[in-house]
Amino acid sequence: MSADIFILMAISYIFGSLPFGLILCVAFGYGDIRKIGSGNIGATNVLRTGNKVLALITLLLDSGKGAIAVGLAALLIHNGLFTNSLESAASLYVVCGFCAIIGHCFPVWLKFKGGKGVATTLGGLLAALPLVGLSCCALWLVSAVISRISSLSALLATLAAPLLAQYFYGDLSGVTAPVAGITVLVWAKHHANIKRILKGEEPKIGKKKPSEEKA
Repeated sequence: MSADIFILMAISYIFGSLPFGLILCVAFGYGDIRKIGSGNIGATNVLRTGNKVLALITLLLDSGKGAIAVGLAALLIHNGLFTNSLESAASLYVVCGFCAIIGHCFPVWLKFKGGKGVATTLGGLLAALPLVGLSCCALWLVSAVISRISSLSALLATLAAPLLAQYFYGDLSGVTAPVAGITVLVWAKHHANIKRILKGEEPKIGKKKPSEEKA
């Protein structure tokens, strides 16, 4: 891997690690979001403050982290500032989105204890692989309307992502593997949710969880 690509991945990670949910909750007087609901820094937990607008802003900003990481890579490559030694530009875009997701899940500023990366994943996929991103968003929405369980919807959408990547972009070598890596990461971050889903104990969207559960 060339040094310029490594630098671009590092920039994507640092940007992805910005904890917008925590910053917004502190700024608007809700305190440390990590002490509310599930303890997560993402939009689903911000919604548990009762402020839907703040949760929407968090969702948009967290999604934007993935999209901007991809956009930055595209901009730099287009202007010749970075050479691309990967097999395709699309694969580099997905890798940069992946790095932003890793940053969200393991932010250096919060001792590597972050969110679950769903919004950042959807934003990154929309920017890097639009057909995959749109399909995953649609799948999440349909599942959320039917089940009212955010985590289940995220699991289904990310599970489908590598299959959709292969279906829509199979001719672009190097795309499916990093998307599959994103799926593995998101599923790993949802291990507690998976246990509750299997037990029938996962709360519906907007419902509070016991404060001691770090979902």
